[in-house]
Amino acid sequence: MKKAILTLICAALATAAFAQPGGGAGFGGWQMPQIQMEYSQKIADVDYAGDGEVYHKMDIYLPKEEKASYPVVVHIYGSAWFSNNSKGAADLGTIVQALLNAGYAVVTPNHRSSADAKFPAQIHDIKAVVRFVRAHAAEYHFDTSFIATSGFSSGGHLSSLMATSGCVEALEGKVGNCLDYCSRVNAACDWSGPIDMFRMNCDEPRKWGNTPEEALVGHAYEEVYRKDFEAISPVTYIDANDPPVIIFHGTVDNVVPCCQGVELYERLSAAGVESELYLQEGGGHGFNMYSEENLGRMVNFLAKVRAK
Repeated sequence: MKKAILTLICAALATAAFAQPGGGAGFGGWQMPQIQMEYSQKIADVDYAGDGEVYHKMDIYLPKEEKASYPVVVHIYGSAWFSNNSKGAADLGTIVQALLNAGYAVVTPNHRSSADAKFPAQIHDIKAVVRFVRAHAAEYHFDTSFIATSGFSSGGHLSSLMATSGCVEALEGKVGNCLDYCSRVNAACDWSGPIDMFRMNCDEPRKWGNTPEEALVGHAYEEVYRKDFEAISPVTYIDANDPPVIIFHGTVDNVVPCCQGVELYERLSAAGVESELYLQEGGGHGFNMYSEENLGRMVNFLAKVRAK
């Protein structure tokens, strides 16, 4: 009963929200054209796959306080999987800066869009990023005893999928030159990500037709293709071996309803996976989400996991 009431409230609030503005806002919430950041070093356009493609470039940011090495967070931009070159708008002034201030090296990768290649290409790319981080730890001052993922919207989907698919061979891929290294992560942060493609309308029947998920899979939804859409849902792979996950979702998110965050939390908890859920009252899809309180919760959660 409690779950049903909560999801109905989430759906009702999401319906009442206004859509995001276009232009510079995109799917990552509004970012100023010139974002002031504090870091000791930025290493731009690192080719993590070795193929020279723009969608396989990533930026590395090192904290202002210089140390021999830093724990790592890979933060993934949101774009409904439509963009292959948005690392420069990956919540730099909010999530990324908070992580830098807390002493993390932050990696912001591009990945293939749904126009470049169909799923599982996108998760293959992010797993290649993590393998690259491990393989090049000394070169870039990475402390690979702790690697986490984070992401907003479709980036939150990929971050969550990194947490739940640690032993799923089909999602590993063969991207890059670091295939001997492990792609598992120690924790994940999900900011407003879609996690169950069949419940994007909460308790109402899913409305299919020209959806980003259909573009990601490469064809329209039909029941005969159900397994294709199960395959892109992070909840499909949840088991007790998954790393801890922290989830943030706005109650008036009109793009990805907050019942998605609730379901991820409930499914992880049922499997015995350490998880935390924060529903932001009045939070939209990238708006009113990045408060100092929520950024502090993210940092504290990662610190708690590292301490264990």
